[in-house]
Amino acid sequence: MTDLLTHEEYRAVAAALDLPQNAWIDGSSRPARSGKTFETNNPATGAVLGTVAACDATDVDLAVTKARAAFEDGRWSRLHPGARKEVLVRLANLMDRNARELAVMESLDSGKTIYDCENVDIPESIHVLKWHGELIDKIYDQVSPASTDHIAMILREPVGVVGLVLPWNFPLLMLAWKIGPALAAGCSVVVKPAAETSLTALRLAELAADAGLPRGVLNIVTGGGDVGEALGRHADVDMVSFTGSTVTGRKFLHYSADSNLKEIVLELGGKNPCIVLDDAEDLDAVAAHVVNGAFWNMGQNCSAASRLIVQHGVKDRLLAKVAEHLREWVVGDPLNPEVRVGALISRAHFTKVLGYLKVAAKETVVIGGKVVAEGFIEPTVVEASHGSTLASEEIFGPILTVIPVGSFEEAIAVANDTTYGLAASIFTANGKRALRGARMLRAGTVTVNSFGEGDITTPFGGYKQSGFGGRDNAIHAHDQYTQLKTIWVDLSDTADTAIE
Repeated sequence: MTDLLTHEEYRAVAAALDLPQNAWIDGSSRPARSGKTFETNNPATGAVLGTVAACDATDVDLAVTKARAAFEDGRWSRLHPGARKEVLVRLANLMDRNARELAVMESLDSGKTIYDCENVDIPESIHVLKWHGELIDKIYDQVSPASTDHIAMILREPVGVVGLVLPWNFPLLMLAWKIGPALAAGCSVVVKPAAETSLTALRLAELAADAGLPRGVLNIVTGGGDVGEALGRHADVDMVSFTGSTVTGRKFLHYSADSNLKEIVLELGGKNPCIVLDDAEDLDAVAAHVVNGAFWNMGQNCSAASRLIVQHGVKDRLLAKVAEHLREWVVGDPLNPEVRVGALISRAHFTKVLGYLKVAAKETVVIGGKVVAEGFIEPTVVEASHGSTLASEEIFGPILTVIPVGSFEEAIAVANDTTYGLAASIFTANGKRALRGARMLRAGTVTVNSFGEGDITTPFGGYKQSGFGGRDNAIHAHDQYTQLKTIWVDLSDTADTAIE
């Protein structure tokens, strides 16, 4: 755990921040070519933090052109893996030295609590970059079992120029998830951060330059959906990795089909089940996992455990424990280190979640259900039927839907009855049933007797409409940023020997 400052000290750090404003292209800070800007706001107060360059397709084209030049001349793509490792490790170390600044900037821009930024987002972002950096010179290529007259080498090569489109819920961490393996592979990247949360991406670009990353290798274009579309349709982009809503993710498949058939990797939404069976041990610990899974980052998490599927025999005792733990989840100013529930990302998103809260009022509200202030909703637990709106739609807010079931088989059936398949969890003291359930659940990550997403060593992504084309994290993340090449060498003495 990070040693936290006081509320007043964090406010002083925030007041002293020098916030970035311009896009980052070819190793330098640049305004949008049009000269246009947009305001970025503090979700907790509504105050304007500053203005950011409003890029458009011309800025995307410039960034892609510079990224392509950097890739083709080999200043990064053909650099020895050990040299690339040194740069990424230096970048991680620079982030570590500036961790508090990054944490406060992230909290101001996103409404995330400083508690989470200091203890989770920033440390994990640093760890991710260092992990991928250290991995670069430890990934071996292969030789296939060919005949004695042939050698077949199977090589990984960087895919080329990569577009990275980020969500607003974990701005810096999702940036690290993507640039870590992309840069490690030798790609040049053009990053489009969410319009709501551009600041830490721009600050990281400055630190990357200080770490020695060659110009043109990392570019940041800021703006709205038109910037993402321009990146998705660009004929000189070889691959796009997108994290965000399923609705927007579908568009990138169309952009690819309509342009150069660039590779697309999508990490999308979820309506993730948390199954608690009646033999689950230590309900107090179970409740702590349920609360963290449902309300971490105000429920604005694609892997949030937003459906509590619980057997009748344990439901009431579990919900009593959940209520006890929620007393510690204080709602308030995100810069207060005692606060665990901050502001929703924007007024528009607050209005959307408020609509679900009104739906919840027609069901059985077990805990919460109130608006604390504009932009702030207290953690809410609602009992509803399996077929209800609350149980089927991704809310992306602090609302947990409880669905009572009678058996293990019914719990698995209810859990799988969704268009999503990102994450799931199951709590039971029966080891065999836990493993059976984990195998039966249609999700990319299944945790047993805990809530989580694994760690940097485990791949993260989803089944069904939760994902497409690849995985983030682990060595598997490098696969999406590389191409496989076969080199077939004929060693025979006879010139006309057939190659089979």
